Amino acid sequence: MSDGAQDLRVLAVCLGQAETRPGKKTKTGINKHPTNKSVFVGFEGLDGDAVCNRKFHGGPEQAVYIEGDVSRLWWQKTLKIPIDHGQFGENLCIEGLDNQIVTVGDRFTAGDLVMEVTAPRMPCRVLFDKMGDAGFPRLYRNAARPGFYCRIIQPGLITAGTLARYVPYGGERISMPEMMSHHGQRVSPELIARYQRVPVHAKLRASLSKSVIRF
Repeated sequence: MSDGAQDLRVLAVCLGQAETRPGKKTKTGINKHPTNKSVFVGFEGLDGDAVCNRKFHGGPEQAVYIEGDVSRLWWQKTLKIPIDHGQFGENLCIEGLDNQIVTVGDRFTAGDLVMEVTAPRMPCRVLFDKMGDAGFPRLYRNAARPGFYCRIIQPGLITAGTLARYVPYGGERISMPEMMSHHGQRVSPELIARYQRVPVHAKLRASLSKSVIRF
């Protein structure tokens, strides 16, 4: 067992349907809502959850998007508005978890389900449309507490209220805020070597050959 392992609780499991964006022709699945049903999580994500733009969202390296509830409550206090489960388009919200401590390779297990962290969520146009604030993506980046994506190591069912064991990665630790700060940057050989030692997002691993961090 890795040092720092914790038993946490899944507060919400959220699913979204494909909806046309206001004033746009494109669709989005960002409007997630909690469900009390057990949901199967496979290598491509949660059954019944819409992913509309697969160029940037979804797929096996971004099968599940998680937010820690400590960070959700921080946003609620900072923005002075209610931040409901699913507000940022997350699939899972985990009680007692601060996004800032999460690193690449950390794992979450719930019953048979095993998820492994691959990359932070980067803010996008769809998110600021939802938040109604053109400056929100910059605020999200500057806050340095992004939600994060996971790949599925072993599929399984997930239900709100389920215990989820958080197991920190035992090797090189690259946090979500650090990874976010590197996005789009040309980086040093030393930093590339660090990324090569952790189970990063496949798109990022491919970008290392160009000495750039992209995911």
